[in-house]
Amino acid sequence: MIDAFFASWPLFHNTYLSGWLIGIVLSLLGVLIVARDQIFLGAAVSQASLLGIAIAILLGSWMTLDEHHWVRSDIFHATVGGAFSIVAALFTARGSPTAGRESHEAVTGWIFLLSVSSSVLLMSHSPHGLEEVHRLLSSTLIGATQTDVWIFAGMTAVTTVALWYYHRPALLIVMDREMARAVGLRVGWWDTLFAVWLGTVVGFSIHVAGVIYAFASLVLPALIAKNLSREVRSMFFLSPLVALTNGIFSFMLANHYDYPPGQMATTVLCFVLAVAWFVHFLRATRLSS
Repeated sequence: MIDAFFASWPLFHNTYLSGWLIGIVLSLLGVLIVARDQIFLGAAVSQASLLGIAIAILLGSWMTLDEHHWVRSDIFHATVGGAFSIVAALFTARGSPTAGRESHEAVTGWIFLLSVSSSVLLMSHSPHGLEEVHRLLSSTLIGATQTDVWIFAGMTAVTTVALWYYHRPALLIVMDREMARAVGLRVGWWDTLFAVWLGTVVGFSIHVAGVIYAFASLVLPALIAKNLSREVRSMFFLSPLVALTNGIFSFMLANHYDYPPGQMATTVLCFVLAVAWFVHFLRATRLSS
């Protein structure tokens, strides 16, 4: 299996590297989402990105002149998808001015349902567009380019450095927002900054990896780390380690049995999370007895 994986490296190395980098950067951001108990936010932001890509595809089908070829480019699709992810993340972070006292969960659910239904409706009369939406929904990493590798390498580096230098205020805001305000932290500004970066990373990840793998990388490694570690600080090390280890193993498995790498990685993460839940249950039972 290992020999076959190395033999496939010249053909699929961009796919493997992009998938691993996406897993690392999203798993780091996922620690903050899981610590804040806003897991469904990841699904809503992912679907909002899909809606943006659907709108970009629709614009490309309308603008058929040669000088408008940039509207049909992958970069434009990823940019619009990222923009919609940012708007969705900001909307949930700040709350809707017309939603009154609705909870974050209500607003997040509204964004998710609006995005997933609208993206299909917009593409329902466009065979190519509907195929692209289904491709992104079903998740795929095949087709990643060298440019994608560099983009996600940069995103991973920026995220890692930012968390290294600012993990203390980030943890304080996550664990105790009132205390963070009391010590002078601008909580609203931090929420906005996180929402913009989350939307940017998720938007570009969706275009390359699809909804399933992106959402799984965002929440599952962090959930596994949460059940195996005793404090949020250690989750920042354990979560990306889980994501990378799973990515290497799952991609080898997918290559050996000729399965889609995104779905294979997601399935393996789900099984690992089930084991982590069981370990956490045994630990809690032993402590209570």
